[in-house]
This record gives sequence, structure tokens and C-alpha cells, in this order.
Amino acid sequence: MKLTDLHDTGRCQVANDVISLVGDKWSVLVVSTLGGGVMRFSEIKRAVEGVSQKMLTTTLRGLERDGYLTRTVYPTVPPRVDYELTKLGFELLEPVLALGQWAITNHARVLEARRAYDAREA
Repeated sequence: MKLTDLHDTGRCQVANDVISLVGDKWSVLVVSTLGGGVMRFSEIKRAVEGVSQKMLTTTLRGLERDGYLTRTVYPTVPPRVDYELTKLGFELLEPVLALGQWAITNHARVLEARRAYDAREA
């Protein structure tokens, strides 16, 4: 795909449809977390610092709906629910991890750009 292909209205809408969910803060963190394997809700909540129970529930439902993860309920008392990335979820994990690594590598450069911008605007 060429950069100019993204400017085609139809393709842009398709890309936005997918990126709107996977590009949000919590989805990226949940996908990264589940990259380590099957987890229960409480484990994900502990691993994803700052996410509320409601927001995690919403995020997990959205990721399940779009096919990035599976939710398996076991008929135990209390019920046990496991979450796991699907093949599509693992395919998404690769660019998510690459973006995360890029962010870590370039964090100092971004902070410097912010400082320079703020100094000019002050």
C-alpha cells in the first residue's frame, strides 16, 4: 500500500473504522497485556494500570466484537472467564508492540519538541 492510497475516501473510511477501536489507549494496553497469554478479568485489570472496571469491560467487549480476542466462560461457581487473543489479535500485536517500542525510543525527542514548542508559545 502506498501513502497516497490512504487518501482515497473509501480506504480512509475503512482504515478509520478499524483504527478507531484499536487506536484508543485502553485497547492498545489490553492487546499488549494479552500478548503474554490467557488472562482472567482481574489479572488484566491489575496489569493495565489506571483502567476502571467499566472501561475495561467496554474495551474487552469491543475487542471481542471486532475479533481480536475470545472470551471463554467456564461453568464453575463462581464463573471463570478467560480472555485470549485470536489470530487476528496476535497479528495486531506486532504493530502495537512496534509502535510502543518506537514511543519508548523517541520519548526524549518528543519531550524536547514539547519543551521547545512551549518555550516559543510562552
